[in-house]
Amino acid sequence: MEATKDVTLTLHNSLLTDDSSLITHHLSLKSREYRRNILKYIYKAKAGHTGGSLSCIDILNVLYNEVLNVSPETFTSPDRDRYIQSKGHCVEALFVVLADKGFFPESDLETLCKYQSHYIGHPTRKVNGVEQNTGALGHGLPMSAGVALAAKMDNRDYRVFTLMGDGELPEGSNWEAALTAAHYKLDNLCAIVDLNGLQITGPTKDVCNTEPLDKKFESFGWAVRHVDGNDVVALKEAFDALPFEKGKPSVMIAHTVKGKGVSFMENELKWHHGVPSEEQYKIAMQELSPAP
Repeated sequence: MEATKDVTLTLHNSLLTDDSSLITHHLSLKSREYRRNILKYIYKAKAGHTGGSLSCIDILNVLYNEVLNVSPETFTSPDRDRYIQSKGHCVEALFVVLADKGFFPESDLETLCKYQSHYIGHPTRKVNGVEQNTGALGHGLPMSAGVALAAKMDNRDYRVFTLMGDGELPEGSNWEAALTAAHYKLDNLCAIVDLNGLQITGPTKDVCNTEPLDKKFESFGWAVRHVDGNDVVALKEAFDALPFEKGKPSVMIAHTVKGKGVSFMENELKWHHGVPSEEQYKIAMQELSPAP
């Protein structure tokens, strides 16, 4: 009897390991595909925020493929999870994921940043799958706190996620929202900080230092967790652990690399909104080609 139990347990653990490996493999391929698409459409449009889109794409990958309870079919449901992209200038990352999930045809992105296109440089609700118009710094967290509070008031179980850039954190509206979210015990709210250390005018620590970021959020009443924001496995484990503490909003400090995935773009300030030349585009796409 014990031997049978041991064999069954071994098989069960083996299946769990296989499932985990399959998920990891799938997410890793998705991140590579998304990075290629980000570059493709920025290159064609001759406009976009390349570095930040590449730094945050693994976060969006895990959110939309493993975490969020939302789809094109459920986008009008009052019980859907909400995702609000506060760092709206990195909209190219959001667009390629929404297209992949079927919110609109990928061919729509051929019009990115073109005259009369809805696919502009920041999220707009004219695009299916976008919850809120964003991009003005410091607006995403306040809106997300309000939506999370509405869920509590309406006794609904949906969760609210917002992606913030480390360069927008000096905005005071973020900290007003942080106080409010903790006061109302919004443990259905998760903020993710894309901490790549660079913003348009230089390193964030030199422009307006917000460190120690974890201690600041903790002092405002949040549960904090650090995570490698370019590691899909670490991200999934962190999202699976939500809420980090019952009765507190959660913040995930995601340590990322600006321009992640393309050697000559990584940690380079000029790629905040740089557009690759034809030669650079070919090199980048080669680096992001699927492994043989």
